[in-house]
Amino acid sequence: MKLNHQTAGRIRDLILIFGGNTIYALGVVMFILPSGIITGGTTGLALSADHYFGVPISIFVFCFNLCMFILGAVVLGKTFALTTLISTFYYPVILGVFQRFPELGHFTNDKMLCTLFGGLMIGFAIGIVIRAGASTGGMDIPPLVLNKKFGLPVSVLLYVFDFTILILQMLFSNKEQILYGILLVLIYTIVLDKILMIGTTQTQVKIISTEYEKINEAIIHQLDRGSTLIHTQTGYLGTEQPMVLTIISNRELARLNQLVTKIDPKAFMIIGKVNEVKGRGFSSQKEYM
Repeated sequence: MKLNHQTAGRIRDLILIFGGNTIYALGVVMFILPSGIITGGTTGLALSADHYFGVPISIFVFCFNLCMFILGAVVLGKTFALTTLISTFYYPVILGVFQRFPELGHFTNDKMLCTLFGGLMIGFAIGIVIRAGASTGGMDIPPLVLNKKFGLPVSVLLYVFDFTILILQMLFSNKEQILYGILLVLIYTIVLDKILMIGTTQTQVKIISTEYEKINEAIIHQLDRGSTLIHTQTGYLGTEQPMVLTIISNRELARLNQLVTKIDPKAFMIIGKVNEVKGRGFSSQKEYM
Protein backbone atom coordinates (compact mmCIF):
# COMPACT_ATOMS: atom_id res chain seq x y z
CA MET A 1 0.00 0.00 0.00
CA LYS A 2 1.47 3.33 -1.06
CA LEU A 3 1.41 6.29 1.31
CA ASN A 4 0.23 9.63 0.02
CA HIS A 5 2.65 12.54 -0.03
CA GLN A 6 1.25 14.21 3.10
CA THR A 7 1.37 11.04 5.20
CA ALA A 8 4.89 10.22 4.01
CA GLY A 9 5.96 13.76 4.92
CA ARG A 10 4.56 13.43 8.44
CA ILE A 11 6.31 10.10 8.97
CA ARG A 12 9.58 11.63 7.75
CA ASP A 13 9.16 14.57 10.13
CA LEU A 14 8.50 12.24 13.09
CA ILE A 15 11.64 10.26 12.26
CA LEU A 16 13.65 13.49 12.13
CA ILE A 17 12.25 14.73 15.45
CA PHE A 18 12.93 11.45 17.27
CA GLY A 19 16.32 11.09 15.57
CA GLY A 20 17.34 14.67 16.34
CA ASN A 21 16.48 14.38 20.02
CA THR A 22 18.27 11.04 20.24
CA ILE A 23 21.44 12.51 18.71
CA TYR A 24 21.16 15.52 21.04
CA ALA A 25 20.95 13.28 24.12
CA LEU A 26 23.76 11.06 22.85
CA GLY A 27 26.04 14.06 22.28
CA VAL A 28 25.38 15.32 25.81
CA VAL A 29 26.04 11.93 27.43
CA MET A 30 29.09 11.06 25.32
CA PHE A 31 30.90 14.40 25.26
CA ILE A 32 29.40 17.13 27.47
CA LEU A 33 28.77 15.43 30.82
CA PRO A 34 31.98 13.33 31.03
CA SER A 35 34.26 16.24 30.12
CA GLY A 36 32.63 18.74 32.50
CA ILE A 37 32.20 21.28 29.69
CA ILE A 38 29.64 23.98 30.40
CA THR A 39 26.98 24.67 27.81
CA GLY A 40 23.89 26.73 27.12
CA GLY A 41 20.22 25.83 26.79
CA THR A 42 18.23 23.54 29.07
CA THR A 43 21.21 21.22 29.51
CA GLY A 44 23.25 24.13 30.87
CA LEU A 45 20.51 25.00 33.36
CA ALA A 46 20.35 21.33 34.36
CA LEU A 47 24.10 21.27 35.01
CA SER A 48 23.72 24.33 37.27
CA ALA A 49 20.78 22.76 39.14
CA ASP A 50 22.75 19.55 39.59
CA HIS A 51 25.74 21.45 41.02
CA TYR A 52 23.84 23.79 43.37
CA PHE A 53 20.89 21.63 44.44
CA GLY A 54 21.83 18.06 43.51
CA VAL A 55 18.85 17.68 41.17
CA PRO A 56 19.44 14.85 38.65
CA ILE A 57 19.92 16.25 35.17
CA SER A 58 17.25 14.15 33.42
CA ILE A 59 14.64 14.99 36.09
CA PHE A 60 15.38 18.73 35.92
CA VAL A 61 15.19 18.67 32.11
CA PHE A 62 11.83 16.87 32.23
CA CYS A 63 10.31 19.31 34.77
CA PHE A 64 11.70 22.40 33.04
CA ASN A 65 10.57 21.21 29.61
CA LEU A 66 7.10 20.51 30.98
CA CYS A 67 6.85 24.06 32.42
CA MET A 68 8.07 25.58 29.16
CA PHE A 69 5.67 23.38 27.19
CA ILE A 70 2.72 24.69 29.21
CA LEU A 71 3.95 28.28 28.79
CA GLY A 72 4.33 27.78 25.03
CA ALA A 73 0.90 26.17 24.71
CA VAL A 74 -0.77 29.06 26.56
CA VAL A 75 1.04 31.91 24.82
CA LEU A 76 1.93 30.49 21.39
CA GLY A 77 -1.08 28.27 20.78
CA LYS A 78 -2.01 24.61 20.27
CA THR A 79 -0.21 24.24 16.93
CA PHE A 80 3.11 25.12 18.53
CA ALA A 81 2.37 22.81 21.45
CA LEU A 82 1.78 19.85 19.14
CA THR A 83 5.06 20.35 17.27
CA THR A 84 6.97 20.62 20.57
CA LEU A 85 5.20 17.79 22.40
CA ILE A 86 7.55 15.01 21.27
CA SER A 87 10.77 16.86 22.12
CA THR A 88 9.42 18.00 25.50
CA PHE A 89 8.86 14.48 26.80
CA TYR A 90 11.12 12.30 24.65
CA TYR A 91 14.43 14.12 25.14
CA PRO A 92 14.64 13.83 28.96
CA VAL A 93 13.55 10.18 28.76
CA ILE A 94 16.18 9.17 26.20
CA LEU A 95 18.76 11.27 28.08
CA GLY A 96 18.04 9.28 31.25
CA VAL A 97 18.29 6.01 29.32
CA PHE A 98 21.71 6.89 27.88
CA GLN A 99 22.99 7.93 31.33
CA ARG A 100 22.47 4.35 32.48
CA PHE A 101 25.28 3.23 30.17
CA PRO A 102 28.52 4.56 31.74
CA GLU A 103 30.60 3.18 28.87
CA LEU A 104 29.17 5.92 26.60
CA GLY A 105 31.03 8.49 28.69
CA HIS A 106 34.43 6.91 28.11
CA PHE A 107 34.59 7.61 24.38
CA THR A 108 37.45 10.13 24.74
CA ASN A 109 39.16 12.11 27.50
CA ASP A 110 40.31 14.92 25.21
CA LYS A 111 38.29 18.04 26.06
CA MET A 112 38.89 19.65 22.69
CA LEU A 113 37.52 16.57 20.91
CA CYS A 114 34.56 16.58 23.29
CA THR A 115 33.90 20.24 22.51
CA LEU A 116 34.13 19.74 18.75
CA PHE A 117 32.07 16.58 18.50
CA GLY A 118 29.60 17.68 21.17
CA GLY A 119 29.03 20.92 19.26
CA LEU A 120 28.69 19.08 15.95
CA MET A 121 26.14 16.61 17.32
CA ILE A 122 24.08 19.21 19.19
CA GLY A 123 24.01 21.64 16.24
CA PHE A 124 23.12 18.84 13.81
CA ALA A 125 20.42 17.51 16.15
CA ILE A 126 18.71 20.86 16.71
CA GLY A 127 18.96 21.62 12.99
CA ILE A 128 17.14 18.50 11.80
CA VAL A 129 14.44 18.95 14.45
CA ILE A 130 13.81 22.51 13.28
CA ARG A 131 13.84 21.38 9.63
CA ALA A 132 11.06 18.96 10.57
CA GLY A 133 8.97 21.96 11.64
CA ALA A 134 9.31 21.27 15.36
CA SER A 135 11.21 22.66 18.31
CA THR A 136 13.50 21.07 20.87
CA GLY A 137 11.45 22.80 23.59
CA GLY A 138 13.01 24.01 26.81
CA MET A 139 15.00 27.22 26.35
CA ASP A 140 13.76 27.58 22.76
CA ILE A 141 10.39 28.71 24.12
CA PRO A 142 11.16 31.85 26.25
CA PRO A 143 12.65 33.76 23.27
CA LEU A 144 9.58 32.89 21.17
CA VAL A 145 7.25 34.07 23.94
CA LEU A 146 9.15 37.35 24.41
CA ASN A 147 9.18 37.84 20.64
CA LYS A 148 5.41 37.48 20.44
CA LYS A 149 4.72 39.72 23.46
CA PHE A 150 7.32 42.44 22.95
CA GLY A 151 8.63 41.97 19.41
CA LEU A 152 12.20 41.25 20.56
CA PRO A 153 14.38 39.40 18.00
CA VAL A 154 14.56 35.65 18.63
CA SER A 155 18.19 35.21 17.52
CA VAL A 156 19.42 37.92 19.92
CA LEU A 157 17.41 36.49 22.80
CA LEU A 158 18.81 33.01 22.18
CA TYR A 159 22.35 34.37 22.49
CA VAL A 160 21.42 36.35 25.62
CA PHE A 161 19.89 33.31 27.33
CA ASP A 162 22.73 30.99 26.30
CA PHE A 163 25.44 33.30 27.62
CA THR A 164 23.44 34.01 30.81
CA ILE A 165 23.32 30.27 31.45
CA LEU A 166 27.06 30.06 30.74
CA ILE A 167 27.66 32.80 33.33
CA LEU A 168 25.70 30.78 35.92
CA GLN A 169 28.07 27.87 35.33
CA MET A 170 31.17 30.08 35.32
CA LEU A 171 30.71 30.55 39.06
CA PHE A 172 31.69 26.92 39.69
CA SER A 173 33.87 26.28 36.62
CA ASN A 174 37.55 26.87 35.99
CA LYS A 175 38.90 29.12 33.23
CA GLU A 176 39.51 26.22 30.86
CA GLN A 177 35.93 24.96 31.19
CA ILE A 178 34.63 28.46 30.50
CA LEU A 179 36.66 28.77 27.31
CA TYR A 180 35.55 25.34 26.10
CA GLY A 181 31.93 26.23 26.93
CA ILE A 182 32.03 29.42 24.84
CA LEU A 183 33.64 27.48 21.98
CA LEU A 184 30.95 24.79 22.25
CA VAL A 185 28.11 27.32 21.96
CA LEU A 186 29.76 28.96 18.95
CA ILE A 187 30.29 25.57 17.23
CA TYR A 188 26.73 24.30 17.62
CA THR A 189 25.32 27.68 16.58
CA ILE A 190 27.36 27.66 13.35
CA VAL A 191 26.51 24.00 12.63
CA LEU A 192 22.82 24.73 13.26
CA ASP A 193 22.86 27.55 10.71
CA LYS A 194 24.59 25.31 8.14
CA ILE A 195 22.09 22.46 8.64
CA LEU A 196 19.15 24.83 8.18
CA MET A 197 20.63 26.01 4.87
CA ILE A 198 21.34 22.55 3.40
CA GLY A 199 19.44 22.03 0.17
CA THR A 200 18.16 25.62 0.01
CA THR A 201 21.20 27.56 -1.21
CA GLN A 202 21.45 28.01 -4.97
CA THR A 203 23.67 29.92 -7.36
CA GLN A 204 22.47 33.03 -9.17
CA VAL A 205 24.19 33.84 -12.46
CA LYS A 206 23.85 37.05 -14.48
CA ILE A 207 25.30 36.94 -17.97
CA ILE A 208 25.92 39.95 -20.21
CA SER A 209 26.82 39.01 -23.76
CA THR A 210 26.01 39.96 -27.36
CA GLU A 211 25.28 36.23 -27.84
CA TYR A 212 22.53 36.30 -25.23
CA GLU A 213 20.06 34.46 -27.47
CA LYS A 214 22.35 31.43 -27.91
CA ILE A 215 23.26 31.44 -24.22
CA ASN A 216 19.60 31.63 -23.26
CA GLU A 217 18.78 28.68 -25.55
CA ALA A 218 21.66 26.65 -24.08
CA ILE A 219 20.45 27.25 -20.52
CA ILE A 220 16.91 26.21 -21.37
CA HIS A 221 17.61 23.18 -23.57
CA GLN A 222 21.00 21.87 -22.39
CA LEU A 223 20.87 22.68 -18.67
CA ASP A 224 17.09 22.32 -18.43
CA ARG A 225 16.91 25.47 -16.33
CA GLY A 226 14.70 28.51 -16.60
CA SER A 227 15.99 31.98 -17.41
CA THR A 228 14.88 35.59 -17.41
CA LEU A 229 15.93 38.31 -19.85
CA ILE A 230 16.40 41.66 -18.13
CA HIS A 231 16.77 44.89 -20.08
CA THR A 232 20.20 46.45 -19.44
CA GLN A 233 22.34 49.27 -20.80
CA THR A 234 26.14 49.22 -20.69
CA GLY A 235 27.69 52.10 -18.78
CA TYR A 236 30.51 53.03 -21.15
CA LEU A 237 29.06 52.70 -24.65
CA GLY A 238 25.40 52.93 -23.64
CA THR A 239 24.59 49.75 -25.62
CA GLU A 240 21.16 48.33 -24.87
CA GLN A 241 20.83 44.55 -24.73
CA PRO A 242 19.20 41.89 -22.53
CA MET A 243 21.02 40.33 -19.62
CA VAL A 244 20.39 36.63 -18.97
CA LEU A 245 19.48 35.78 -15.39
CA THR A 246 19.30 32.17 -14.23
CA ILE A 247 19.28 30.22 -10.96
CA ILE A 248 21.12 26.91 -10.93
CA SER A 249 22.37 24.39 -8.39
CA ASN A 250 25.98 24.61 -7.23
CA ARG A 251 26.87 21.45 -9.18
CA GLU A 252 25.60 22.95 -12.44
CA LEU A 253 27.87 26.00 -12.27
CA ALA A 254 30.86 24.34 -13.97
CA ARG A 255 28.63 23.07 -16.81
CA LEU A 256 27.09 26.52 -17.30
CA ASN A 257 30.52 28.13 -17.35
CA GLN A 258 31.61 25.73 -20.10
CA LEU A 259 28.51 26.46 -22.18
CA VAL A 260 28.87 30.23 -21.90
CA THR A 261 32.62 30.19 -22.60
CA LYS A 262 32.08 28.05 -25.69
CA ILE A 263 29.43 30.40 -27.07
CA ASP A 264 31.11 33.68 -26.10
CA PRO A 265 34.55 33.65 -24.42
CA LYS A 266 34.19 37.39 -23.74
CA ALA A 267 30.87 37.06 -21.90
CA PHE A 268 30.63 38.92 -18.58
CA MET A 269 29.31 36.69 -15.77
CA ILE A 270 28.26 37.69 -12.27
CA ILE A 271 27.98 34.71 -9.92
CA GLY A 272 26.52 34.85 -6.44
CA LYS A 273 24.95 32.67 -3.76
CA VAL A 274 21.29 32.98 -2.82
CA ASN A 275 20.02 31.54 0.45
CA GLU A 276 16.75 30.11 -0.82
CA VAL A 277 14.71 29.88 -4.00
CA LYS A 278 10.95 29.35 -4.19
CA GLY A 279 9.04 28.43 -7.31
CA ARG A 280 8.81 25.89 -10.10
CA GLY A 281 11.83 23.69 -10.47
CA PHE A 282 12.94 24.38 -6.88
CA SER A 283 10.19 24.34 -4.23
CA SER A 284 7.53 23.00 -6.61
CA GLN A 285 7.34 20.66 -9.57
CA LYS A 286 8.45 21.83 -13.01
CA GLU A 287 5.79 22.33 -15.65
CA TYR A 288 6.70 21.98 -19.33
CA MET A 289 4.78 23.78 -22.06
